[in-house]
Amino acid sequence: MTPEPIALLFPGQGTQKQGMGEPWQETGAWAVVETVSEQSGQDVAELLLHADAERLRRTDLAQLAVFTVAVMAFEEADRAGLTAGASVAACAGHSLGEYAALVAAGALGLADAAGLVAVRGRAMREAAELSDGTMGVLVGAPLPAVETLVEDARQAGHRVWVANVNAPGQVVLSGSADGVAAAAAEAPGIGAKLISVPVGGAFHSPYMAPAAGRLRAALTGVGFAPVHTPVVANVDARPHASGDDWPDLMGRQLVSPVLWEAGVRTLVGPLGCRRLIELGPGRTLAGMVRRITPETEVLSVDSPEALAAAAPALQAARG
Repeated sequence: MTPEPIALLFPGQGTQKQGMGEPWQETGAWAVVETVSEQSGQDVAELLLHADAERLRRTDLAQLAVFTVAVMAFEEADRAGLTAGASVAACAGHSLGEYAALVAAGALGLADAAGLVAVRGRAMREAAELSDGTMGVLVGAPLPAVETLVEDARQAGHRVWVANVNAPGQVVLSGSADGVAAAAAEAPGIGAKLISVPVGGAFHSPYMAPAAGRLRAALTGVGFAPVHTPVVANVDARPHASGDDWPDLMGRQLVSPVLWEAGVRTLVGPLGCRRLIELGPGRTLAGMVRRITPETEVLSVDSPEALAAAAPALQAARG
């Protein structure tokens, strides 16, 4: 029997939590921590084992922590042979998660990816310090109504943009504090409400242009594999299997909406993925997938125990 196509998913910033590295400390994948520490100049073991929730809210540290755990989860799954014999049709990551997806797809080596995550996190943190940017989740309204609300707010002089299209009825806005507040005030008019997101800035908006410039400079000379497992990009929800595409896509990602819902539909539609496997901290992406495509099986691997529990389903996927 032909193995069923699967996709590997990787979460982004916001999934970090205190002690998030403890489940992986005794696994072979813990060696990832040393590489990320060397490339970033941060004590990543300390972040994963001892940093409190407040410290982990810092953008650059949160991104290093989440990236490291996501790659460890992938390496353990790979080491356990749970993708052997199954057909990994594609990978995808939510915002920061795209970097772990590129590692899993063979597009980037771990050291290069870790160095880029370090640059990206610092650049985003510093760009955020230049403005009063914030974010909020608008829930309960269809995307066209949200887009109209945001466009009307901008026409009225407010700085606010769509930042993430995560799932039906879940759209994240990004912009100035006043701009997001203006959108919140109008949200009941489209049957929605806005929930504040405790983040360090207006990510995936024009406020991140300085960070995008620094990231593009860091991407110069980075060696991407010329051909790799397709990764569905955040900025266009299309699969890309050429390393030549990524310097432009990664720069654009910082100032463009994350088209997560459309990307998941690409995975289960044109790419034919029948199972989606979330690798990394938390189970946020699984929740989004269930709202986007309830008929698609999705598994979350956020610990070695969860990895063992996922084994029967992945074995079944091999046919």
